[in-house]
Parts: sequence; structure tokens; C-alpha cells
Amino acid sequence: MSTTTLKSVATGTAAAKAEKPKTIAGLLTDPAIKQQMALALPKHMTADRLARIALTEVRKVPKLAQCDQTSFLGAIMQCASLGLEPGGALGHCYLIPFENRKRNVTEVQFIVGYRGMIDLARRSGQIVSLEARTVHAKDHFEVELGLDSKIVHRPDWSAEDRGPVTFVYAVAKLKDGGVQFDVMSRHEIEKIRNESQGYKTAMRFAKPGQEPNTPWASHFDEMAKKTVIRRLFKYLPVSIEIQRAVGMDEQADAGISQDNPLVIDGQFENITDQQQVEDQAEARDAAAGPGDGLTKAEVLAAMQSAADVDALDSAYDMASLLPGATQQDREQITAVYNLRRDALDLA
Repeated sequence: MSTTTLKSVATGTAAAKAEKPKTIAGLLTDPAIKQQMALALPKHMTADRLARIALTEVRKVPKLAQCDQTSFLGAIMQCASLGLEPGGALGHCYLIPFENRKRNVTEVQFIVGYRGMIDLARRSGQIVSLEARTVHAKDHFEVELGLDSKIVHRPDWSAEDRGPVTFVYAVAKLKDGGVQFDVMSRHEIEKIRNESQGYKTAMRFAKPGQEPNTPWASHFDEMAKKTVIRRLFKYLPVSIEIQRAVGMDEQADAGISQDNPLVIDGQFENITDQQQVEDQAEARDAAAGPGDGLTKAEVLAAMQSAADVDALDSAYDMASLLPGATQQDREQITAVYNLRRDALDLA
């Protein structure tokens, strides 16, 4: 923690957190933060698993490690409260770096994937099933609206290439036997895509000959499905969780800071003297050394204190974030991991 940060804490709130972890990797392995994550998580997910997944996302997207720590943890707590896993094969939600030019910081945006929306809908108890499909140019597709509205979609499975996507639709079967659906043309989908602030930014900074860094470029079908599901939600008996998820997703599309709330209970110390603040800051800065990054000792300590395999794997994943780690360091970390794994397997 820098002297400037401590000064602002002293003059603004008269209290500062003690022993604040210095890196995002350190934050994710901090017991106090894991405890808060566990309180927010549903039964089917553990805090250690969520921390490990988040560390994997940091390794895949290094820019996340440079983001504002409060916004990063706020986004993780949103994942926890909704019971959604960021990134990975499930595609429930994503953590995206977002340049907040008003505050001149890089924040983390929490974006819900279409599979995450389907999962939330099923958990609400009011929706029996929810699916989204893409229609291609060579498919047979009919839509009838009125008192007996219906969709007829016969994909041309025999075609080697079914052609480009022309329509996207979503169908929800309700608990009371009712059915709701919505259909969007490719033109409607692309209009919404083109109005997305994230897409505009990705296109503006895309280098010639390279694919823009946006899911609209790499996963158009999935983004199209999410768009039609999000619109269908307006006609469904959805839960508060779904409303919150859709609201955050719309904020991300509009390029608005989500200001994800972060409430973490912990120890703190009162600081009333300005000189005391500066002295403590200088001492911490000197102890941290250049770079103020994750250390091998922190990784080893986290592995040795791991209470289960998930926690051990989460700590081991931190090794990939070590700055300047040598081959000898990695061999030592692997050896400690194997010893602790053997101990946990025998327990």
C-alpha cells in the first residue's frame, strides 16, 4: 500500500484496513475474503473453487491482474451471489477489463453469458425449460403470431454448410404450462451489437488483420442467443437475481461502470496521526520491495495451509503469476504441492 493511499484513507475515513494483500492473487487466497465469498455462495459451489477459477481467468487475461482490486473483488462477489462460474467451459459469466476514463482506472466488468442466464432462469422455479437456437439461411423456418402463436424450425442437417445466421429465437416453458418465445432477425441482433460500447471500443482498437478482442467477433452465435434471451426475460416471471444479472449486463453493453458492491468484514486499525500514517506506509513500502508483487513464500504458505484439494489447487495456480520465477522455484513449488496432496489424500 502506497503512502498516497494511506494518506487518503487517513483524511477520508480515519480508518484503514490492516495487512491488505498486495496482489489480486493474494486477495483470492486471503482467508477473510474467502469467508465472505463462502457466505454469498450457493450450496453447489465452494469459495476455494471460485477462487481457483478466478485465478485461472487472471492467468488467461493478464490485464485483469492490473485492474482495480475493489472492482475485481466486487465482480467476484457478484459471481458468488449469483452462483455463476466465470469463464471456462460452462460460459456462465465473464470478467472483462473495462477502462473507466472518468476515474482513470481499469475496472472489471461482470458480464453474464447466455448459459448463465439459462441457469438462473431454471433455478428461479418458475421456468421449466429455456433454450435458444440460431436459424441459418438453408433451414426451414416459420413463425406464426396471434392467438395460437408458434415456431416451426427444421434445420437442414444434410447441408455441409447451412449458411449464415439469419434469425435467433428463444423459447421458455413455464411451470403453469404456458410457453413464451421471442424471435430476432440478424439485422436486429447486429443493431444491438453495433450500439454496444464494448464492441465499439474493440473495433476502435483492433489492429489491421487481427480479430477484434470482443466476444461478438469470437462467439457471435452465443452473444446472439444471449441477446434474444435477455429480451425474452421481459415477458417472464423472473427472480431478483435474474433482474440484477440482466441489469449489470446492460450496463456493460452501455459502457457504464457497474460499481459492483464489495462488503468484506475484517480487522482494521484506527489511524489518527498523519505522521503515523506516513511512517507505516514507508515501512510497508520498504518491506514490499520493488514490484510489490506475489512472492514464492506466499505461494508456499498458501499450499501448506490448504485444508482441501480445491484450496491446494487454487494456491498452486498462483505459481503461474509469480514474477521472475526460476526453474528451481517451480520445482520446489511442485514438490511442496505433491507432499501436501499426498497428505490430504491420506487424511
